[in-house]
Amino acid sequence: LFPPHPFLRLVKDTVEDVGITVGAQSIFFEDKGAYTGSVAISMVRSVGCEYVLCGHSERRTLFNDSDDAINRKVKKVLEAGLKPILCIGETKTEYDLKIKNEVCAMQLSKDLVGVTKEQMEDVVIAYEPVWAIGTGLVCGSEDANEVHAYLRTVLASLYDDEVAQATRIQYGGSVTPESVDELMAQPEIDGCLVGGASLVAEKFGRIINYVKSD
Repeated sequence: LFPPHPFLRLVKDTVEDVGITVGAQSIFFEDKGAYTGSVAISMVRSVGCEYVLCGHSERRTLFNDSDDAINRKVKKVLEAGLKPILCIGETKTEYDLKIKNEVCAMQLSKDLVGVTKEQMEDVVIAYEPVWAIGTGLVCGSEDANEVHAYLRTVLASLYDDEVAQATRIQYGGSVTPESVDELMAQPEIDGCLVGGASLVAEKFGRIINYVKSD
């Protein structure tokens, strides 16, 4: 679960007994300094976070997080012994231009600069087609699966096939109770990064308890 920063400890205390882990929605890449309003990795670690989102589409588009900044966040999270969930994905314009693979490959390559093969054991990738988030537009499960398969080829070129196959790649683009079963039936999709639907208990419960394919 990734609650807003003020509620991290409260949520952590509520869910830890049932085996649910908690993560932060973002951090700043400096350990200390005059960065009013920012949250350091030591702060979220001190309240029990295990994961940190890096490069979420809203951080990229609304807060102008650059690939360099995201790369620094990923490395800072790993240095602190936590696990980054690196979010990548194309905008509607990039999708219409049919350059989604190129965009995702570039983001993946830039955001993982300096991350070792050994560190990749703690990295999760989340493919978020920005155009499918909160727009009513839908990325089909087979299309998402194809992108995930392509991302594994990029990881194989950056590292090796072992890393490519072992890395967990989640899908995050308006996941709903209606779409989760089909998404999770795809061979290259290892999980879902759920947004708005997680705010409705009934919907989130259905997503968590998706129907597994035979």
